[in-house]
Amino acid sequence: MPLTIITDPVFYAVAIPAVLMLGIGKSGFGAGIGSLAVPLMAVAVTVPQAAAILMPVLFLADVLGMAAFRKDFDKALLKFLIPFALLGTVIGTFLFKVLDSHLVAGIVGIFTLLFLAQRLLFPPKADSAPPPKWLGAVLTTASGFTSFIAHAGGPPVNAYVIPLRLSPVRYTATMAFLFFVVNLSKWIPYAWLGLLDARNMATSLVLLPFVPVGVWVGVRIARRMNPVLFYRLLYGGMFLTGCKLLWDGFGATLLAQG
Repeated sequence: MPLTIITDPVFYAVAIPAVLMLGIGKSGFGAGIGSLAVPLMAVAVTVPQAAAILMPVLFLADVLGMAAFRKDFDKALLKFLIPFALLGTVIGTFLFKVLDSHLVAGIVGIFTLLFLAQRLLFPPKADSAPPPKWLGAVLTTASGFTSFIAHAGGPPVNAYVIPLRLSPVRYTATMAFLFFVVNLSKWIPYAWLGLLDARNMATSLVLLPFVPVGVWVGVRIARRMNPVLFYRLLYGGMFLTGCKLLWDGFGATLLAQG
């Protein structure tokens, strides 16, 4: 039996930009702007289906991102982040069918915008102490959870990692390796939940060629960009992500009630 794929042109009109953003996000801006991928694709398909279709895309983007920055990651930071992120994916596995994905998106959007407001209104001083480890544990666990639910793991962990003031390349490399592990851990639970069907996987194969394009653009950006400009653009990506997630969580419901 031949594999069937999604043929709706509206789907590809939103899916191709989403995949390009994922590629750029994996190599140039960590997981910030890449968190827009699922909300964007949700214009044409359900959030769980969008998350499933993006699994092979994420795998390829992660591998390419790690290859580009294989010597630049922060090993000590990864040793701290990975166990808590995996704990979050375990929590996400058991709550996936209980929690509404739109509610999760809205909550992530709120905290993303609150973090940005705090950074802009009360910018840290050069000699500011790094965030406490307990906060990093909480935020990274939340990152694993939101990554599992809607591939939106970037904003929570960014709230901990950005204040550490890593160089753009070191930040990007560390996030690439972190989310490779997180995304790899989601394959068995996604299969167990029945999300990895043949149609979704075949559709994902159609989107794979766009991943290297996004990664190539992101790598060039990360290696050439001034750190100050890099973080300003990262904040901009997080602002867009927060607004979109907030709208997906609460905006459409409020508009319908009004």
